[in-house]
Amino acid sequence: MIDALGTPQSLLLLGGTSDIALAVARRYAGVRPLRVVLAARPGERRTAAAAELVALGCTVDEVDLEARDAASHPGTIEAAFAGGDIDVAVVAFGLLGEAEEAWTDPAAALELAEVNYVAPVHLGVLLATRLKSQGHGRVVALSSVAGERVRRSNFVYGSTKAGFDGFYLGLGEALRGTGVAVLVVRPGFVRSKMTEGLDAAPLSVTPDQVAEATIGALQEHREVIWVPAAMRVVMSGLRHVPRALFRKLPI
Repeated sequence: MIDALGTPQSLLLLGGTSDIALAVARRYAGVRPLRVVLAARPGERRTAAAAELVALGCTVDEVDLEARDAASHPGTIEAAFAGGDIDVAVVAFGLLGEAEEAWTDPAAALELAEVNYVAPVHLGVLLATRLKSQGHGRVVALSSVAGERVRRSNFVYGSTKAGFDGFYLGLGEALRGTGVAVLVVRPGFVRSKMTEGLDAAPLSVTPDQVAEATIGALQEHREVIWVPAAMRVVMSGLRHVPRALFRKLPI
């Protein structure tokens, strides 16, 4: 259970090698040791992440997650809960892809759609069912401001995040009264492995900054946050820019 200070005893990272998800785990581990379930593809990155968290005093379980293999998803969730209840689950896996390839290569478009939208929906339904049965828990859905108004420059990725964002907002509404809640986190440009090699956009943030904001929002029982907070104002303005003008903006 989450204690009076808002610190969980157990944490599930769906996308256990995500820079942001691991930053969340490190911050919680700095308060007290906890049980962490790392759900990700097996490999050196997952092994290294597990070793780091063990060194911080955590008990770590490694679970296989293959986003594009829907048949394996029930087993992933079952294994994640095998050690007991989950207090906080972070949905953190995803692909950025190559923007121009994504709309000219059908295979690339399908991969983005399956990893960024189809799999999070499928796993989200499975996760919600388990959390409802235990009667408590929080889901953190790592979305993106890219889904708030889809831009030409990365519209395939943006469209998947728009769907992701809408699903988890709706899931939060559906779970009202069950003891389970959803927090949708909308970061701007995050300087992480996913964006390595890209020019940082204005108001860019680090994984640690996103993690700090996420944990604060969980403690405050919020439902949606923007990171940094100023992105809320920026995106509110962009949502209302006429389409003819919007297409001329250098974004």
